[in-house]
Amino acid sequence: MTTWFEAVAALRAAREPGMLVTVSDVRGHAPREAGAKMVVSGARTWASIGGGNLEEEAVRRARELISSGATGPTSFTANLSDKAPFQHGVQCCGGEVTVLLEPLAVVPSVAVFGVGHVGLELARILARHDLELHLVDSRSEHLTAEALAVLDDAVAAVHPHHVPVIPELVLAELPPGTRVLVLTHDHAEDLAIIDAALRCDHLASIGLIGSSAKWARFRSQLLASGLAAEVVDRVETPIGLPGVTSSKEPAAIAVSVAAALLSTFERESAHRP
Repeated sequence: MTTWFEAVAALRAAREPGMLVTVSDVRGHAPREAGAKMVVSGARTWASIGGGNLEEEAVRRARELISSGATGPTSFTANLSDKAPFQHGVQCCGGEVTVLLEPLAVVPSVAVFGVGHVGLELARILARHDLELHLVDSRSEHLTAEALAVLDDAVAAVHPHHVPVIPELVLAELPPGTRVLVLTHDHAEDLAIIDAALRCDHLASIGLIGSSAKWARFRSQLLASGLAAEVVDRVETPIGLPGVTSSKEPAAIAVSVAAALLSTFERESAHRP
């Protein structure tokens, strides 16, 4: 039998939204004690807060919140009396129960191609946030446990990908909506990844580190490969906060790129229905 916390982990891994339902307060008799939890998705439920009308009402409300894209917690109080029936029937335990509904949102997904000086500094910042962080490099020494030890206390779920020959093959494995950042040690590798990313229809933004001269060469080659101009111009370059370009220190570049990315996440969250 799947526990509620295993269900939370499963929904996160599947990148499926859900709702954590908790009995937050009980007065009098009720099917479950305060603290009882269950998890609700659009199609399934895990664990129980006591069954009956109370649980049916909680599931109904949870799915309404999931459908509306709710981002904040809410609660409701149910009177478990035969004089206070809900649409799902009567539950006459005699008590009163308050139920808390907390969204389990789909967290952002970011893929960093190139875990060199800038990429590792960027990973250190992003790993402090609740997201899926994919680190891709063709050099195995950059993805060893020792090299990534600075991420051992990460909040993010960190997924290293060592692909020695064709790192762009990882793109097909990335979750839908992943934001791709390309900053490898090799301009030819950068171009191959950008070209492949532009041909994927499940990715969000595609960012490239580098100079305007580098992008001019890339853009010309991408257009010559048959990609339409409007497709090629999806690439965001340079990456990072506008105006923060004076320092070439890896940590400064990483702070700028991470700040711009986190700002995008904040805007998207604010405009989510």
